[in-house]
Amino acid sequence: MNYSGIKYTDMINGEGIRVSIFVSGCSHYCKDCFNSDTWNPGFGSPFTKDIEDEILAYFKKYDKSIKGLSLLGGDPTYIDNITPLVSFLKKFKLAFPEKDIWIWSGFTWEAIIQNSHLLSLVKLCDILVDGKFKIEEKDLNLKWRGSKNQRVIDIKKSLELKETIRYIE
Repeated sequence: MNYSGIKYTDMINGEGIRVSIFVSGCSHYCKDCFNSDTWNPGFGSPFTKDIEDEILAYFKKYDKSIKGLSLLGGDPTYIDNITPLVSFLKKFKLAFPEKDIWIWSGFTWEAIIQNSHLLSLVKLCDILVDGKFKIEEKDLNLKWRGSKNQRVIDIKKSLELKETIRYIE
């Protein structure tokens, strides 16, 4: 898996101060995507153990000021990203069980829960921003998403209650 960048003090992609990882690889090809370079899974740099260690060390150093981790792209749920991200998130959750994890996917919640491979990654996270970006529904006033069709979903509650529970903004 490759990544295109890491923002170590991001306050846009989720609640609070976060570390955001922008992975490469996306199969949705949304019209007017703001990050279309990341569609190519080979774009950027390899997501190595050294990069994982760097992120974990950053969380240890700034533990009290960082609320959580955000996974964006590209698409973290791109087929080649799932296994490496599952491995990394298991390490992350072991080291920082109190931190939340947000994930963005071009797939809808309904598609994710029908696909065990996608769900293996998403269920390790707390909040999902789902759905493809649609230029026709673009709205710059939305929090954490680019178009009105996208939803901010509480993953744990949705799995527990077996219905789609939106995250309270």
